[in-house]
Amino acid sequence: MFDNPIAFSYISNTMTIKNKNLKPIGVFDSGIGGLTVVRALMQRLPHENLIYFGDTARVPYGPKSPQVVREYAAQDTDFLVKHDVKLIVVACNTVSSVALEIVQKHSKVPVVGVIVPGAKAAVVATKKKSIGVIGTIGTINSKAYTNALKQLDPSIVVISQPCPLFVPLAEEGWIDHKATEIIAREYLFPLRLQKIDTLVLGCTHYPILGKNIRSVFDDNITLIDSGDATAAEVEIILNEQNLCNPSGMKANIQFYVSDIPYRFAEVGERFLGQKLGRVRRADGFF
Repeated sequence: MFDNPIAFSYISNTMTIKNKNLKPIGVFDSGIGGLTVVRALMQRLPHENLIYFGDTARVPYGPKSPQVVREYAAQDTDFLVKHDVKLIVVACNTVSSVALEIVQKHSKVPVVGVIVPGAKAAVVATKKKSIGVIGTIGTINSKAYTNALKQLDPSIVVISQPCPLFVPLAEEGWIDHKATEIIAREYLFPLRLQKIDTLVLGCTHYPILGKNIRSVFDDNITLIDSGDATAAEVEIILNEQNLCNPSGMKANIQFYVSDIPYRFAEVGERFLGQKLGRVRRADGFF
């Protein structure tokens, strides 16, 4: 069919590149929270195919030991690798804090966590060089955000605060509930006293409670959604490595979980901002 071997080689390589570009981006989290990162990716990269895996059978990761989190992260990564993804987004702050190197070891494609993109965005946003970080106990204890921020700018003052109750409140959708207001003020009052001007939402659940969090500071605060920052980082990598999907077609979004808990679809729609469609159980995951 092709008399010219050079022409055949060129066409073959072009087809390989195109097929590679059509591969999905893999995203994983310990549960539902990572859907806020998926939402950010869908908004910024509307033509990119996505596969999301939520380890709902073993959520939450935050209180678990770093060793256990690393074991789970390796299994989550292997699941996405089997689906032939072109890039992996670790949409879990806990995994990004203590197990990112495990994900990189198990993957031959680019890996993006949420810590460094969030830290970069915070450094750009702050004017007083006083940044607050809130997250799960595991994320805060790891000091991953503090270390990332200090590496970017050693003069920055970082004040951290674990806010574990924000996760169940977000999943319940208690955005306008009095209990959420009381708990937010209790958690965030020390940060307000420190007069921070920028606050990193170091858990993918927390953007759901952005209104409640902002009200504690009387709107005098810049909130950094690590999901938005991560999506921007993914776009940069796709462009740099010529991995962008050129099709222009509507993206194919697939959702997998290790267990389908009661109300998963309902809660997931709140995090994603739209209906999830079909959610599949990852058969043989364990």
